[in-house]
Amino acid sequence: MWKSIGWRTTLIAVLTAASLVLVLPSTTDILPSAWMEKSPKIHLGLDLQGGVFLRLAVEIDKAIENTTIRYADDARAILREKGIPVLAMAKDGISGFSLTLPPGEFAERALRTLKEEAGTIDYTLGSVTSSGAAVRGGMTENEVKAIRANAVSQAVETIRNRIDQFGVREPQIVAEGEDRIVVQLPGVKDQQRAIELIGKTALLEFKLVDEGASVEEALKGSLPDDDELLYEKNVDPQTGRVNRRPIVVKKRAVLTGDSIKTARVNFQSQRGGAYVGISFDNRGAQIFDRVTAENVKRRLAIVLDDTVYSAPVIQERISGGEAQITGSFTPEEASDLAIVLRAGSLPAPVKIIQNVSVGPSLGRDSIQKGIRAAMIGAVLVVGFMLFYYRFAGMIADVALVFNILYLLAGMSILEATLTLPGIAGIILAIGMAVDSNVLIFERIREELRSKKTVRASIDAGYDKAFWTVVDSHVTTLITAMILFQFGTGPIKGFAVTLSMGVAINLFTALVCTKVVFDYLNARRPMQALSI
Repeated sequence: MWKSIGWRTTLIAVLTAASLVLVLPSTTDILPSAWMEKSPKIHLGLDLQGGVFLRLAVEIDKAIENTTIRYADDARAILREKGIPVLAMAKDGISGFSLTLPPGEFAERALRTLKEEAGTIDYTLGSVTSSGAAVRGGMTENEVKAIRANAVSQAVETIRNRIDQFGVREPQIVAEGEDRIVVQLPGVKDQQRAIELIGKTALLEFKLVDEGASVEEALKGSLPDDDELLYEKNVDPQTGRVNRRPIVVKKRAVLTGDSIKTARVNFQSQRGGAYVGISFDNRGAQIFDRVTAENVKRRLAIVLDDTVYSAPVIQERISGGEAQITGSFTPEEASDLAIVLRAGSLPAPVKIIQNVSVGPSLGRDSIQKGIRAAMIGAVLVVGFMLFYYRFAGMIADVALVFNILYLLAGMSILEATLTLPGIAGIILAIGMAVDSNVLIFERIREELRSKKTVRASIDAGYDKAFWTVVDSHVTTLITAMILFQFGTGPIKGFAVTLSMGVAINLFTALVCTKVVFDYLNARRPMQALSI
């Protein structure tokens, strides 16, 4: 008996000491700095510490249009390799395009060539005139459906990758409906920077500058079909003033950000300005090598989301798959640009339709109300147990303190995020904790009424209530796990605290309280029990 009591008491003492070590850094800031820095902590959610709440709309039609343009560019490149000239290219709705070819047999040859490379594109012969013929291409219905289905999920994943690199702890990024995304960023203070990071499409393109085109004519709307007018962004390092200079570039990108392997922030040793160094994958390195070799002494514009950041002259062939994006960046701007390039571009633009900044004062108010509710609930439960079960109720109340302590320690180990629903889960776990003791104590009362000894009644009460307690806790745990698996945001916070509280309660109800009764009986058999 004493040996059994000894190892259980030692286990409880070790768990209690370890829990105090884990919980204290989350509840006070007067501890030594080394302890505070190395200890895991409980983090507060958006509703408790403030932050940013965004609701985004994904422009799915734009994703289909972007894919269509990419297919049209690929078709044009295929025909060029086969020696078939393309006079013009135009969109045909959001999921189709047309290629204009010279008169003669070019259209028939183009149709045969493209059908061999068709993939998910249907090609047909369009109108034929004396000045030329057209070949029409359009995505299949299944391809369009797939793009619509994947646009939101891809956007969620891309935004999550960006936020993870931004350093926000426990963000909530979930799809809502067919074309909505909800983003919650707890603790974010620089709201505008977070919005720009999330909303930036980050479509990186390398386009050749059309040196022969007239910028003046382009500003008047006169542009060749294969050119477009963009603006180059320049920032005065002394005044910080942003200037935008018009520049004419080729519509077709010679290389896109899809080929980027990594992006990192570097600093120029001479002027100290930040720039982004990028490395291409094998395919991108080969293309970049070929493009720079074929266009020495021409300018290559680096375009991000239709803004030209720099347009350097290609001085020589560039091998090795390395390039730089310069543009008078601040370190924060360069860091954010590197993040979005590493995470990839969004499949479609996103539009912010709801932007709410949750202030820390609201968070403090929520914490105070949550703690007040937990305290009132705990006081009522403790009072009831003392009044109804007397001495046994006091033992249950001590076990309840251990339950809450172990629960907070478990959340610290997981570095879990505490939200208002999480506090509700803790309050429910408090109720579940004493519920187990109620089952056990009622069993003990029944045994005492049958004239058994106190020791025999206690042992029989725990034995007979054991499977009832386990059954009630396991069913609650299964429910909490389902909530965690299929729930989002606040529901998951509730499920985490509830499941941990239920699991810990099995230990406190069946081990912590029993060891007290065993200790009292081991010293001297109890003749009566206040229950």
